[in-house]
Amino acid sequence: MKYCSILILIFIIALGQSVQAKEFEQQMYTYQLMKKNLLSIAKEYDLEVRRFGQSEFGRDLLAVKIGHGENSVFITGSHHGREWLSTHIVMEMIKQYAEAYHNSRSFSGHSSEILDDVAIWFIPMVNPDGVTIQQKGISSFPYLLQEVYIDMNEGDADFTRWKANGLGVDLNRQYPAGWDNIEGDTAYASYSHFKGEKPLESKETKALTHFTKQIKPLTTAAYHTSGRELYWYYCNSFHHLQRDYSLTEKISKKTGYEISYPPFDAIGGGYTDWFIQEYERPAVTIELSYLIEDTNPPLSVFDEEWKRNKEIGFILCEYAQKELLVEK
Repeated sequence: MKYCSILILIFIIALGQSVQAKEFEQQMYTYQLMKKNLLSIAKEYDLEVRRFGQSEFGRDLLAVKIGHGENSVFITGSHHGREWLSTHIVMEMIKQYAEAYHNSRSFSGHSSEILDDVAIWFIPMVNPDGVTIQQKGISSFPYLLQEVYIDMNEGDADFTRWKANGLGVDLNRQYPAGWDNIEGDTAYASYSHFKGEKPLESKETKALTHFTKQIKPLTTAAYHTSGRELYWYYCNSFHHLQRDYSLTEKISKKTGYEISYPPFDAIGGGYTDWFIQEYERPAVTIELSYLIEDTNPPLSVFDEEWKRNKEIGFILCEYAQKELLVEK
């Protein structure tokens, strides 16, 4: 009996340590933790890191490249403050893809050697100011602006619904594609849905479009939350409709996410809208998680979303190699 009690005690202690380890792995990705872990992974696996700009309040905008291919695909996360679950997915991709590539092994049945031909660029957090406001509130921002932030948040001191950047501009309504025709916008800086006074006025969107023009990716996926839905259309060339849809269909089959229908009423202003219009190449907006209204999805959904999305980077590379390099 005493022996059984000792075994039970050991089991309980081991279980508690396992739970603690899992909680540690899934701690919320703040800007500071993202930057620290990103630089650590890059150092461990000798990855190229670029600081391609700064946010409105001076936080570094960081991109990392896995692979040595001259051609690339591009994956971004956290355009919106409350959508930082996307940073978790992108960071997990970076960590696991880098390990697979470094050790010349496959990942979930995909050969990592493809990264010698088509590399992947990642930006885990496009909007570090907005993420910081949503996660921590406004205490770290200038005191004279704090009343302004509460006004932008409609008098509410709870910032968990915050989508915008540090100046109250919705970054995914900032891109030139269809910007003039965006409807349902607010006329002033706000926690959400203010498209700004003109396209690309925000430091973050200006830096991201400039970086995109530098790397010229073959295709791109922008992670958002929520709704488990895929958006892929913005005035796509009729000649490319089947080509672009086929990529989205591959992603849908792997993730189980719904493809947005009908896509022809896209409002524009988004990063993937701009990419499709600028390059006439496919781009997909991927909405993670079951539907959550006006806040962040809980971390408890991470495991499920990772299972659905872990192969997407390699699917983009394989599609680009087979379908898009031929056109280039």
